[in-house]
Amino acid sequence: MQILIKGARVLDPGNLDGKRDILVKDGVIEAILDPGDSTGPGDPIDPGHSPDVQVPGVQIIDASNMIVVPGLIDIHVHLREPGQEYKETIESGLKAAAKGGFTAVCSMPNTIPVNDNSQVTTFIINRGKAARAAKVYPAGAISQGSLGTSLAEIYDMQQAGIRAATDDGLPVENSQLMRRALEYCKGLDMPIFVHAEDKSLVDGGSMNEGPPATFWGIKGIPNAAESIMVVRDIALCELTGAAVHFCHMSTAQSIEAIRLAKKRGANVSCETAPHYFTLTDEAVLDYDTNFKMNPPLRSEGDRRAIIEGLVDGTIDMIASDHAPHSVDEKEVEFDRAAFGIVGLETSLALSLKLVQDNILSMADLVVKMSKQPAKMLRIDNDIKPGNPADLTIIDPEAEYKIDPDTFISKCKNTPFAGRKVQGEAFLTMVDGRIVYQKNQ
Repeated sequence: MQILIKGARVLDPGNLDGKRDILVKDGVIEAILDPGDSTGPGDPIDPGHSPDVQVPGVQIIDASNMIVVPGLIDIHVHLREPGQEYKETIESGLKAAAKGGFTAVCSMPNTIPVNDNSQVTTFIINRGKAARAAKVYPAGAISQGSLGTSLAEIYDMQQAGIRAATDDGLPVENSQLMRRALEYCKGLDMPIFVHAEDKSLVDGGSMNEGPPATFWGIKGIPNAAESIMVVRDIALCELTGAAVHFCHMSTAQSIEAIRLAKKRGANVSCETAPHYFTLTDEAVLDYDTNFKMNPPLRSEGDRRAIIEGLVDGTIDMIASDHAPHSVDEKEVEFDRAAFGIVGLETSLALSLKLVQDNILSMADLVVKMSKQPAKMLRIDNDIKPGNPADLTIIDPEAEYKIDPDTFISKCKNTPFAGRKVQGEAFLTMVDGRIVYQKNQ
C-alpha cells in the first residue's frame, strides 16, 4: 500500500515550504511533488485523479488547508514503565504521543528500577517497538540509581540505545561527579541533560516563592534554586567543552545566564515547557494540585522572559515534561501532592498559540518542536525522498476545549482542562504507518 498526502503546505524549515504532494511507499518518502505533477518513475498514480477518487493500491489523504511537518519530537517525557505502570505504560504514553502529533519522544530514566544499565534500556526500546506508535529514544541515568554518588554504566547504555544521559527528576549535586560525567559523555559524543535544582534552597517548597505563595500559605521555591545550578553547570560546560542541555527552564535569571553563555560560545542548549509561557503562579487557586509542577509556575516577569528567550533563540526547544500521576497522588494536600502534569496531548495546541499571537512563525515553532530535538537526538527527519516517513499533519484551524476525559494517557492531571485552543494533530505517521488519525 502506498499513501499519497495531497494538497498540504509542506513545511520543513530551511529545506521546503510550499504546496506539495507527498508519496509514501514501503515506510519511506518516495517522492515530493508539485500538485498536479506526475508522481515519478514506477508510480501508478494518475495525477488527474481528485483526492476523493480511489486509486487501486493507494490510500489518498486529503490534507488541504493543513500543514505537513517533519514528525514532532518531544525531548522530555516520563513514561513511568518499568515500575509505575499504574501511572503510564510505554504503550499508553507512546500512543498519547502519537495523538499529540509526536512521532518520537525521549524518555527520562527515573523509572523503577532506574534506567541506569543496558538491560533496562533494552527493555524500554523493545516495549516501544511493540507499541507500534511513536518511537522512543531513552535517556540513561548519569549516576547509579540516580543517587548522585557514582557514574552509571553510560557506555553500555549508549551501546544499547540511549541518546542522552540525565538524572532528571533529581539534580547531580556533587560538582566533581558532574564534571566527570561531562568529560565521559564528551568522549561518547553524547549530551547531558541537566535537572537544575538546588535542593537545599527548595527546602520543602511546593510553589513559586512570591505573593501568591504567601497568600495561600504555601512554602515557596525561589528562582535561585534553579538559576544557581544553571550557572554552575555552565561553568562545568565551559571547563569540559561537553554538550549541556538544560531541561524545563522557568526563570528569567536562568535564561539570561544561558543567553550570555551562548554568546561566549559555550556548548549549551535549553528547553522550556508550554506551561511556563502560558501560566504563572497567579493561576494557583484553591490549592488545585494540577497546577503543581517542578520547577513551579513562576511570575509574570519570568513568563515574559521565557517568551523573549523563545523569540531570540536562547531557548532551543519546547518539550512537554509529560509527568503523569494518579488521582491518589494529586488529590491530597498541596504540599503532599506529587509534582508534575501530563502534556503530550496538549503541548502542540498550547504552543500553536505562540504562532496565533504572532510571537513565533510556524517555521520557528517547527524548529523548536521538531528540528532541534531531532538534531539533539541525532535523527535525520528532513522531508526528502529516501528518508523514513515520520510526518505530522497539523490542522491549524481546529477549535476545541481540552478535555482530559479524551486523553489516551492513563492520567489526567492537567491544569488546562476546559481551556479553548486552536490547532491539533490531524494525522501522525511513523515509518510510513498511520499511528494516529483524527476520528479514526
